[in-house]
Amino acid sequence: MMTLSIFRIKTARLAAIAAALGAAILLSLPVVAEETENSARDILKAVVRVHATIPSDARTAPGLGTEREGSGILIDNEGLVLTIGYLILEANGAEITTADGKTIPAAIVGYDHNTGFGLLRASRQTGVKPALLGDSENLKTGSSVLAVSFEGVKPLVPARVTDRRTFAGYWEYLLDDAIFISPPHLQYGGAALFDANGTLVGVGSLFVNDAEIKDRPVPGNMFVPINGLKPILQDLLEHGRHQTPSHPWLGVYTNEMEGRVFITRTAPGGPAERAGLQAGDVIMGVGGRRIRSLEDFYRKVWKNGDAGVEVTLDILRLQQSQNLDIQQITIQSLDRYDWLKLKPSY
Repeated sequence: MMTLSIFRIKTARLAAIAAALGAAILLSLPVVAEETENSARDILKAVVRVHATIPSDARTAPGLGTEREGSGILIDNEGLVLTIGYLILEANGAEITTADGKTIPAAIVGYDHNTGFGLLRASRQTGVKPALLGDSENLKTGSSVLAVSFEGVKPLVPARVTDRRTFAGYWEYLLDDAIFISPPHLQYGGAALFDANGTLVGVGSLFVNDAEIKDRPVPGNMFVPINGLKPILQDLLEHGRHQTPSHPWLGVYTNEMEGRVFITRTAPGGPAERAGLQAGDVIMGVGGRRIRSLEDFYRKVWKNGDAGVEVTLDILRLQQSQNLDIQQITIQSLDRYDWLKLKPSY
């Protein structure tokens, strides 16, 4: 096992290489001023390693694991780190590592399911200049960007924005105006996305095969736009979660094929499982209204009201070959936060 001293040498060397390479990349972008408020070196130092430990009985442990690691970005002078939420969801312990090899315990601050953002705070000041929050609205198709992770085979990836569109995730997640980039960054989880001015405009979430809609797949990443953080940041700091009513959560994991939405599994103990929904069921509609896509499914469910409302789904059970009639099944929805095993702070 690598000793702490060797680890520090490794991370310090990585930081030096990254700073030099990052400066060259950033300064080569056509719209970067010769003197920016955040130098290239400061920008890269703001990216930290995030490590979180999750209890074995956590709801998300089977799918996401009990030891999670990725990147995060320091966004204030008091050790506040922004990352992608799945890295720290249901965590009972966390730490960050800075570019100079300092490992610092961190506390979970908050998690937002709507955007996917997560926040944690280092237990002491890092001495690192934080990244400046930019305006992700200014990113257009073709914009030059730099995706940065804390470490990896290729921690810095110059890329371009390939698309801005709605992203529908199989876990009851819908993100308007998501940022898609290519080529992909392989260490995307919590990675920082910087624009040509050196400001933070997104946080890495996923690898995707359709970063650009063309005749053949164009691989890339989906990043969560930073503008989604701004209206909820104070709520996350004060309450650990947004204070607006939550959408109704059904506990279904789905796959969309040619406009049909198939259930691949249900959340253990969740509303859908309790209502008798099964893997293989096809969701044809919501309350008698036909759905055309996964996005359409979510929007129709959410129109029923806030978390806790009853939602009726129109279900086709293909496994019942003798009966292909559409069945209406009513589900008592939940607030997903109540299903998760979260610490009291969020």
